[in-house]
Parts: sequence; structure tokens; C-alpha cells
Amino acid sequence: MHLPDIWHQFDSIVTSPDEEIDLVRTALLIAATEYPELNVERELYRIGLLADGIAHRIYDDPSPLYHLNTLSEYLFDELGFRGNYENYYDPRNSFLNDVIERRLGIPITLSMLYIEIGSQLGVPLKGVGMPGHFLVKHAEIDDLFVDPFQNGILLTVAECEAKFMQATHGHMPWDMRYLSPISSREFVARMLRNLKAIYLQRGEYQRVLSTIDRLLSIQPEASDELRDRGVVNYRLGNHEEALRDLKTYVTNAARPADAGTVHRLIDQIECILDENI
Repeated sequence: MHLPDIWHQFDSIVTSPDEEIDLVRTALLIAATEYPELNVERELYRIGLLADGIAHRIYDDPSPLYHLNTLSEYLFDELGFRGNYENYYDPRNSFLNDVIERRLGIPITLSMLYIEIGSQLGVPLKGVGMPGHFLVKHAEIDDLFVDPFQNGILLTVAECEAKFMQATHGHMPWDMRYLSPISSREFVARMLRNLKAIYLQRGEYQRVLSTIDRLLSIQPEASDELRDRGVVNYRLGNHEEALRDLKTYVTNAARPADAGTVHRLIDQIECILDENI
């Protein structure tokens, strides 16, 4: 697929009502930006085969806890999926086709696969976007959470809080709302923010720019993304685009803490444009 076609399909999905967003197809379209020859339908078929491999066991017992334990045993003990501790920031951990092929991923992609396989088998699972670590919960169990990054172990609320404090180094206060299921749109946005951070770290600004464009298609109200796009455009030498985004940011954002810094960058860009007249 050509990149414009990929993003057209992506935008069409994420602008649908939240309950109609196909998370796995959306994730595979993101992967197709890295792998233009990726056959999305083939990857969906592969995931279906994974679900078929456990169907006979899932239907043996209707207990939600049994379903969680069986899914975890199958994916992590039998198939060998695991968290990539050794190279957490490898972009391949964020591309679902690579996760399936390599059996390696990060919390959010392993969670997505876990949820999708459960969904195909009638197990109602939701993503939990706890800051610092992504988890999964069963719709009928309120006090236990699955950690796909740690081989599907079950965590209590207290253990989730401890993991949160460790991930955030105690710089954020705990809030039980962190254990609430997130929307499909936020699920996709978090995947993109992960990729954005990886590309920034690697200095791949054109990819950062494309990722921010998609984030703004999902969350057009995300003023921080507008600011970041302005900064990235500035680094890429796209001064007119940078100026437009940064001016919109300082105009629309409610008293941004970085207003002074942004205004100085705006002045600098205007000087560059004046010199080029």
C-alpha cells in the first residue's frame, strides 16, 4: 500500500464512533507505514489462527478467572510471547506484525493482542491505560488486572499502585481512575505517542511529524501535539507550517506554562521568514 492510502484508511477508522474502531486493523495500518508490502488481511488471519488454537479450552469453563489464566498460559507459556526488556525502545515492539512474528512486544502491543484473541473467543477484555504501564482487565472482574508484559501475571489493585509508583518514580499521586478502561481512540493515541517518543529519541523527525499528524486526526483538541508539530516543523525547516501551529497553540491553549518559550521561538521563526523575503 502507498502511504497516502494507508493514512486514508487509518483516518477513516479513527474518525468513526469509538465503539466501531477496529483496534487491531488500525494497529496493522500503523505497521504498514513501516512495511508498505504488509498484507493486513493476512495478519488478521494469523491472529484468527492464534485464537483458534485455544478456542476448545476457553469453552470448557465459563469462569472469567479461568479464561484469564488459560489465555495467559497459552500466549506466554506455550506460544512464548514476552515483554522485550532487553530492547524496550526498539520500534518493532510497536508494530503488531513484528510482535506476532518475533513474539516480543511492549505492554500496549501485547495487551492489544491479548484483548483481540479474547474478543474473538467471546471473552470481554478492556485496555487499562495506567500511566507508565499498560494493563488488561476482564469486564466481570474489578479487582484483578492482567500484566501481559510480565507473562500475563495477575495484579491486585495494591500491586498496580506499587507498579505505578515505581514507573513514575513517585512523582505523581495515585488515582484509582488510572485503572479504568480506556476508549479505543485513546488506545490508538497511546500507541502513537509511544512511537512518537521512539522516533524523537532517534532523531527521525519526518516520522515524528507523520505520527503527530495522525495523533491530531484522533485528538484534534490535543494542543500539546500542535505545539510539538510546530517545533518539529521548525527543525525540518518548514518555517511557515511551524509558525502556523505555534501561533495557534499559544492562541488556543489555556495559559500554557511554556508560553514564553513558544513566543521566543515564534519571534525567531518570523525573523527567519523576514530574512528570506
